[in-house]
Amino acid sequence: MTSSAAPADTTAHMSDPAQAQRRVLRVLVASQVLSGAGLAAGVTVGALLAQDMLGSTGLAGLPSALFTAGSALAAVAVGRISQARGRRPGLATGYLIGAIGSAGVIIAAVLDDPVLLFIALFVYGAGTATNLQARYAGADLAAPGHRGRAVSTVLVATTLGGVAGPNLAAPTGTLAENLGIPNLAGPFILSGAAYALAALVLALWLRPDPLLLARTVARVKEADASAHPAADVDDTSAGGGGVVLGALVMVLTQLVMVAIMTMTPIHMHDHGHGTAASGFVIAVHIGAMYLPSPLTGWLVDRYGRMRIAAASGVTLLASGVLAAAAPGDSVGLLALALALLGLGWNFGLVAGTAIITDTVPLATRAKTQGLVDVSIAIAGATGGMASGIMVAATGYPALALTGGILSLALLPAVAATAYRR
Repeated sequence: MTSSAAPADTTAHMSDPAQAQRRVLRVLVASQVLSGAGLAAGVTVGALLAQDMLGSTGLAGLPSALFTAGSALAAVAVGRISQARGRRPGLATGYLIGAIGSAGVIIAAVLDDPVLLFIALFVYGAGTATNLQARYAGADLAAPGHRGRAVSTVLVATTLGGVAGPNLAAPTGTLAENLGIPNLAGPFILSGAAYALAALVLALWLRPDPLLLARTVARVKEADASAHPAADVDDTSAGGGGVVLGALVMVLTQLVMVAIMTMTPIHMHDHGHGTAASGFVIAVHIGAMYLPSPLTGWLVDRYGRMRIAAASGVTLLASGVLAAAAPGDSVGLLALALALLGLGWNFGLVAGTAIITDTVPLATRAKTQGLVDVSIAIAGATGGMASGIMVAATGYPALALTGGILSLALLPAVAATAYRR
């Protein structure tokens, strides 16, 4: 249940929601820079840490599966807290839980306890879910024709931390060794600190709360529309079909992206590359996931959600084919393949988020968005788990090619929805 009375800081910004939106975006950008570092650092070494502790490649995809499964639970929690209390408490809580998970990974590494490692990675997934949920906060106050760009502003902020995080894997590993902590647990020191700071930034400065203010603005518009029937209101007539399509686009792109991304450091390690090389490739990948966001947002707003969703499938196919064909000793080609993988994911996420935001009314928006992100997280967990098993059975090229072909399923789904409209 939500309160009918708007908080004081929300009411104070009623006269100029556009100014409030600019402030909201500035605070979200700051928190995303921090959380991007936390997210990327863990992704870089999670699989390697599990492989080192278990001595098995077949279960190397388990860390990715666990923290994406944890992000599924966190997506529900963050969505429900946001629905009831606003974006600020929802997002701050999610990042704080992610910081606790990072600390758990470090303790597990020190104790050489795989069970504790898996539990901690599950909790760590809350940071991943919260990082994604923040994009919805950026769109709450945006005008319908600018939602793609609002989402992209939040996403691109992750780039700085996301690119820096993997490249700090070696230095943080050295720091960890100096502290008596295993080398591969070092990046989780960075993750814990970054997530905790992101939580603090949001708790202190995300005012007004964008979702609460958007609801207040919507109530005023509805009252005005009742008094003046010609008044313009947001069109959410796409209904359930839009939710299904938006969710499908993001679920499929997440599945393919996580599967290929998770096993690329393992593939490189098996071909003699060190942590620095795999960190570089993952940094390029994460940069491509977020850096093109301003352009993607403009394309989504200018040319439509459907066309960019279709472009996502084609780009992911190109990535899978290139990753499958690239020699294992070619860092350059693998980096290019992972860049295309990140770009295809970016197309899908921005287009899918805009479709969901266009479709779902404010009264149930945060809860529905949380449930959609559960599906995304489950897809990521499935991709992470299946990737290790598939690589152990058939090899990395087969995994990459399968992912690329699977992404083409987006094209008939987009075409069918466009035809119905």
